[in-house]
Amino acid sequence: MTRLPMMRLRPPALILAALGLGCLHAMPASAAEKPLWELGAGVSALSFPDYRGSDRSDTYAMPFPYVVYRGEFLKADRNGIRGTFFNNDRIDLNVSVGASLPVKSSDNAARQGMPDLKPTVEIGPSLDLTMWRTDDHRYKLDLRLPVRTAITVDSSMQDIGWVFSPRLNLDVRDPLGLPGWNLGLLAGPMFGSARNHQYFYAVAPQYATADRPAYEARGGYAGSQFLMAVSKRYDRYWLGAFARWDTLKGAVFADSPLVKRDYYFAAGVGVAWVFGQSSKLVETDE
Repeated sequence: MTRLPMMRLRPPALILAALGLGCLHAMPASAAEKPLWELGAGVSALSFPDYRGSDRSDTYAMPFPYVVYRGEFLKADRNGIRGTFFNNDRIDLNVSVGASLPVKSSDNAARQGMPDLKPTVEIGPSLDLTMWRTDDHRYKLDLRLPVRTAITVDSSMQDIGWVFSPRLNLDVRDPLGLPGWNLGLLAGPMFGSARNHQYFYAVAPQYATADRPAYEARGGYAGSQFLMAVSKRYDRYWLGAFARWDTLKGAVFADSPLVKRDYYFAAGVGVAWVFGQSSKLVETDE
């Protein structure tokens, strides 16, 4: 699979989902009035391996919508798509979303003769706890606990288990004195169910060869992830970029014949244009 780094939907809600800016958070500032909603569109360029552990990579150009909504009980902004479940500025309950792109096995030497990997979607809750922040909110450290169920996206959807990715996330507003920029740093382990690992790393007996023995994947530790992202919102457009490094050392499926390297690097850039916004203003700490 080419898995888009797992993240909450946040705004630009689907922009960061497409880019995989899983660590990018808006830094709270002083309250200000902003439009109730904003709409736009953008394009991103992403470079990913076929799946975690693959030795083959591709570059993708992906369009995406830009959506921001600042309602009283439902919000879709840089902090995620969320409802007001807690009246507490240190606890957030968000929607966590992940995705993977399809992989054509005939184009990947390790999977020759095996079924193609279908695109997948992961969705579930994420409990986010603010561990530390400075008085001016320029620095903020969160513990994020997203749990998602995964399904294939095709005519016959298939449940392929669950994933859990606890991580620490540090947000920095105006890094190095650069006004308006946001820097995010994220790191943490990844875990998955046996069903999830089977989908991506198992080799059924009928697909075994001399160089690819039959293999059955187990559930458990799935490696660790490190991600850095930067972004800036201008008056009518948004810029963002990320770099991500994953290690599979110690993963329960590391000995799968489909794992050709125990690390991978991914990166992407994106730009979105804002072409519409509400005339109604609401107060926000975004």
